[in-house]
Formats: sequence, structure tokens, C-alpha cells
Amino acid sequence: MKLLGLTMIAALALMVGLTGSVLPAAAAEDVSAMARGGKLYDNWFKELKQSRPEETHPAYPASGKYPKQSWRCKECHGWDFKGKDGVYGKNDHATGIKGVAGMAGKDPKAIAAAVMDAKHAYAGKLGAQDAADLGLFISKGLPDLNKFVDAAGKPKGNAAKGEVYFNTLCAGCHGVDGKKVSTGAAVGALKTDPWQLLHKSLNGQPAEAMPALRSLDPAVAADILAHAQSLPE
Repeated sequence: MKLLGLTMIAALALMVGLTGSVLPAAAAEDVSAMARGGKLYDNWFKELKQSRPEETHPAYPASGKYPKQSWRCKECHGWDFKGKDGVYGKNDHATGIKGVAGMAGKDPKAIAAAVMDAKHAYAGKLGAQDAADLGLFISKGLPDLNKFVDAAGKPKGNAAKGEVYFNTLCAGCHGVDGKKVSTGAAVGALKTDPWQLLHKSLNGQPAEAMPALRSLDPAVAADILAHAQSLPE
């Protein structure tokens, strides 16, 4: 019993050290729902183990170059959530569609309802809980990207600390070189897209056993992002 008590104290101390405070149960549950919403934003049909819709999303423009990805939220709204006003407004993913950053802080239920409306057309594809988690993610879970990446796309974290975090938290699956996972791109291959790498670090990879770092101090993800710049493609 004494050993168990010490173990629990150590775990509690670790949580306090990483987050600055112990998360209340309700808040922690919100965080896990936000992370799930983030994975749905990334690729909901993969997360839900469904087939990708064959038809192009009705709101996706005819000029768009990625119609097969058009049902993924990120394909129109971007990894930086700014849509036409962000990174996706300047590259070959451009659609002219605005982002969701302006919805931060809005009523999650209203956002969930919008996800299911005729414009977004997810009724019959997503369940009520899926829409609720997406709404919570967009309302309360969008990270302040300015704390992680500068205007030029350069990560702001501490790469030396990031190496420690990566080698202890991530390398078990990804390998210390970031190339061990054969089912996806090497971590280093995403170094030119730090917004995508940050999103997956915070929320996890859809339908994979990748842990979400969202409940930890944001500096952990920022530092891992900086370290990833040194990993091979």
C-alpha cells in the first residue's frame, strides 16, 4: 500500500509539473472531447472507420484541386483554421472559403448545429456526439498558433527540450529519427507544414493509437515541433 501511495503521489506530481495544476475531472473530459473533435476535423471518415464519400462536397469549388479530400474540414478551413486568409489561401489547397478561427469562443452547440446544416451537409454522416465534439473543438480547442509558430512558419519552441520530449513520448512508435511508423509520413516530412504537425501532436492521428498531447503544457508540443525541424524526411 505504501508503494502504491508513493506511485500515486509521483503521478500527481508529474501532472502538476506538466500542466501547472491538476485538471478537474470535468475539464479533463472536455479536453479529451476536444482532442476527438480535432481528429474529426482532420479526417472524420478515417476516425469513424467509414469509407470516404465518393461525391465531392457540395461547397467545394470546381477550381479546387483536391476534390477527394473535400469532406475533410481541414481541406477548406486549413490546419491553421484561417481558410482563405491563412496558409491554404496561398497554396494549391486554396478554395476561397473562410476559416473557422472566427468561431472560437462561440456556442459549441450552435457550431455543432451548423456542421449538420444543409451548407455543411454532414447530417447522416456524423452522429450527434461527433458534431458535439467538433463544435467543442472549434469553440474551445483551437490553439493560439502565434505561441507555436511565427509568421514565416518557423516553430518558436526549444528544440533541445523538444528532443527530450520526442525521445521519451514519441520515439517508442515513431523512432528517434521519426521514420519508424510505416503507415504514414515520416515526422520530418511535415517540417514544412508545422501547423499540421502541431494539430496531430495536440489531438492525435485519426483511428490510430497515437496519444494526444493536448492535456499537457502547450510548451511540450511547441518544443517537439521545434525538434522536428531537425528530423530527416
